[in-house]
Amino acid sequence: MHQQTFATNSVAGEYPGGLPACLEAILMAADEPQTSADLARILGCGARTVELALESLREEYEGNPEQGVRPRGFELRLTASGWQFASRAAYEPLVGAFVTDGQTARLSQAALEALAIIAYRQPVTRAQVAAIRGVNSDGVIRSLTVRGLVKEDGVDPDSHAALLTTSALFLDKMGLTSLDDLPSLAPFLPPVDDVTGDEPVMQPGRADD
Repeated sequence: MHQQTFATNSVAGEYPGGLPACLEAILMAADEPQTSADLARILGCGARTVELALESLREEYEGNPEQGVRPRGFELRLTASGWQFASRAAYEPLVGAFVTDGQTARLSQAALEALAIIAYRQPVTRAQVAAIRGVNSDGVIRSLTVRGLVKEDGVDPDSHAALLTTSALFLDKMGLTSLDDLPSLAPFLPPVDDVTGDEPVMQPGRADD
C-alpha cells in the first residue's frame, strides 16, 4: 500500500515519521476522542491537512488482502466527539476474554497507587492523579475502569476533564459500606486543590505498567 506523504511546516516535521506518526502518538496517549481542530492546534498545521492524514491512516489500517497487506486489529474511528483508536468489532470475543481474565489478576503496584489516590482524593481528574504520582497514569486508570473499580462521574468545571471516582464494586471488594470506612491515609496525600495537573512531573527512568 502506498504511504502518502504530507508536506507541512508544522512541528510534526521535527519528528521521525512526520505528521502521521505524530497523530498516532497523540491519539495513543489520549483518553478521549480528539477533534481534527484540536490536533491541528497542537501540531501547528491546518485542520484539513490533519483530516487528510487521519483518513490516510484509517485506510492504511484497513489493509489490502489482495495485495497481501493484513488489516490491523484496531481501527481509527471517527465519532461524534472526534478521532480515537479502538479495537475492531471482529475481535470483541478476544477482547472480552482478556478483560474477564484481567479482572481476576492481581493489581500492579502502579494500579494500587492510582486507586489509592482516586479513593482518598475523589473526585479527581486523570491529570491530577498523574501529577500526584509523578508519572502518566492513563494506562492504569484505564485498567481500573475496565475492572469496574473506578468510574467517570461528571466533569471538572475548570478544565472540563472527566472526574474519576471509585465505584460500588470498589467498596464491595474492599469490604466497606462507605468511603468513610477507609483507613485514615488522607493526611499523607497532597490536597487536590494544590495539584493543577496541567504539567505532571515525569520522573526519569520510571514507566507505568
